[in-house]
Amino acid sequence: MKQYIIIASILFAHFAFAQDVETNTASKIWSLEDCISYAIENNITIKDADLNTSISEVSYNKAKSAKLPNLFGSASQNFSNGTSIDPITSDYVSDQIHSTNLGINSSVTLFQGNQLNNQVKQNQLLVEQNSLLAQEAKNNIVISILESYLQTLFSKEGISIAENNLSASEKEVLRAKSRLDAGTIALSDYTEAQSQAATNKYNIIAAKNDYELNIINLKQLLELPPLEDLTIETVDENQDLINLELNKEAIYTNALSYLPEVDASKTNILVNEKELEIAKGGYLPTLALTGSLGSGYTSIRDNTFTDQLDVNFNQRLGLSLNIPIFNRNQTKSAVQTASFNIEKAEIQKQTIEKEVIKKVETAYQNALSSQEQLVAAEISQDAAEQSYNLAQKKYELGDLSTTDLVISQNTFTNAQQNYLQSKYLNILYHQLLQFYQGNDIKLKSK
Repeated sequence: MKQYIIIASILFAHFAFAQDVETNTASKIWSLEDCISYAIENNITIKDADLNTSISEVSYNKAKSAKLPNLFGSASQNFSNGTSIDPITSDYVSDQIHSTNLGINSSVTLFQGNQLNNQVKQNQLLVEQNSLLAQEAKNNIVISILESYLQTLFSKEGISIAENNLSASEKEVLRAKSRLDAGTIALSDYTEAQSQAATNKYNIIAAKNDYELNIINLKQLLELPPLEDLTIETVDENQDLINLELNKEAIYTNALSYLPEVDASKTNILVNEKELEIAKGGYLPTLALTGSLGSGYTSIRDNTFTDQLDVNFNQRLGLSLNIPIFNRNQTKSAVQTASFNIEKAEIQKQTIEKEVIKKVETAYQNALSSQEQLVAAEISQDAAEQSYNLAQKKYELGDLSTTDLVISQNTFTNAQQNYLQSKYLNILYHQLLQFYQGNDIKLKSK
């Protein structure tokens, strides 16, 4: 009985701990920094890029090892019958022969048109290039997280706007019903109020669906399980982004020197230049040093196995020189291909620099525009809110039709949505510009 009590206590404690962990996980609120840190550790695109870097490091070590001598051991057991050459004595023998051969062989390349050294340098450059490409993948995920996070916040606030509109519409339906019963408005005014309330209910459903879709997109970037809850942190509206002084020339210069894709394109040119040097090495001779140790045993001799291994022990040392004379234009074609690849790499570098300048210039222009739009949107929202409040008072007094009230509410709703869009676009483009300068992305939380 005591054992059952102990087991039950352990199971209860485990269950309570699991429930506590589940509660803590569900109650976690993710900040933008949390999302970025988690994505960098778990996103499969980043993991794939890191694996490419690791593979290039293996190739680099392999290229360095190619300069070392190799070493092979060999052993063979043979049987022959009839007239044959004894593999140990090289005599013609008409008999059954049992023979054993043992050996160790080694060779090292002394010179190969400097190809080995150039391959080592090329693979070292490839490690650097893949490391830069991995950093580029991380940057792309960070930007995607930022965009998705802000889009999710935008849709979340859109739900609040839709809910407030529905609450106001339901009150207006009650007022319209009272006025209809009192005979002060026509039935069409009452049905229009009902229609507006129904429209606002639809808008809530659409806003919630949009929010859930954005949550799904953010969870995919984070590689979170589909069933795990994700609640994001609300940012402070006062981000101090208005009237920031932006130096266009400094932004371009810093972006070109910071963003890894630019350095990766420069490294790609160096990689292809090394490939050209490797190809040219095919015109030069190859010199290798070879050596071997060996011994053997044959059954036609009376000596013991050990004695024969001692007597037949031999050593060989030699040099091997291969001079290319004509290899069907393989080296010439490799040199031409490498030269063309250098030109392609230079064009690719120019293309990447143009793309960087384009996206930085776009962010810069949008940042300037969003500053002005945010100011205008805030003024428009305040004015629309005052107009709507006044329209509600007039409607209560019977001095305004339901149609005019609906128009005023829709105008206020559009002004709110424009303000939200301007606010989050303003945050997005300023954060992008900061990121392109090598600064961390940080949002103030409430």
